[in-house]
Amino acid sequence: MKFIKLGPVFAALVLAACQSAPPPAAVATAPPPAPGPIRGIDVPTDASDVLGQIKAARLNFVARYYRDPTSRWPPLSPREVQHLSTLDTDIVAVWEWHSRDPAYFSYASGYNDALSAYRQAKSVAQPPGSAIYFAVDFNARGQDLYGIDQYFRGIAAGLAKAGNGRPEYKVGVYGSGAVCAMIKGQRLARYAWLSGATAWEGSSGYMAWNIKQAPLGMRFPSLSFNHDVNEARDDFGGFRFAKIRDAVPRVATAAPEPVAPAAPEPAAPQAPPPDSSLVGVIRSWF
Repeated sequence: MKFIKLGPVFAALVLAACQSAPPPAAVATAPPPAPGPIRGIDVPTDASDVLGQIKAARLNFVARYYRDPTSRWPPLSPREVQHLSTLDTDIVAVWEWHSRDPAYFSYASGYNDALSAYRQAKSVAQPPGSAIYFAVDFNARGQDLYGIDQYFRGIAAGLAKAGNGRPEYKVGVYGSGAVCAMIKGQRLARYAWLSGATAWEGSSGYMAWNIKQAPLGMRFPSLSFNHDVNEARDDFGGFRFAKIRDAVPRVATAAPEPVAPAAPEPAAPQAPPPDSSLVGVIRSWF
């Protein structure tokens, strides 16, 4: 092993460092968010009281329900929509009523459910062009599929009726892989939400979903309330409202009007023209 005298080399390095410009100061920047799944939950009760947990979990969407007035479960309300709209979170609307009863599904029940869901969507100001999912919450097979087919044809007719021939909301289907494949394949629904019951007919190999529920019983550990875990991709029919900011518009101060010269016989006073400024428009509301 050979050793080299480092004295002259060290002195040269120190001199070079003193003569060169100092490096630029480092700027702390947060890394861009990594792409990942669109995460969400569906909740059977009002989510207004758990907004802090939803925000902390950084969820991308919350699914809530429209229901028949006689249901014991609370439907999505205007108040809840306002609360959820304070978060950077989409809302997914789903209609559920007798969804576990195969005998319930018919053209007539689909037609009536569509009208009820439409009225509730309007009551919370759900924007046109977003989706309403309709739930089929059992392992449908055989003759059951015919009733479900008729149910969604009734939904299409009901939404068309409510929109005077032009449905305002897109249709989604929640159910097994077999149900989603049939209804979406026949273009009776734009969106498919695959149930977390992985053993149901056609579910294990169904890949054309827009929302997929995690296997039943899975929960986010940071959330203390009842919920189901979901993921979504691409467009899934959700909606949100812009946050309301407490901003006061700046209004320029008008210059004082010049004093008119005196006239021998002043004309009768005329009403000032309408104030078309922002302040004038607001005053006209009161």
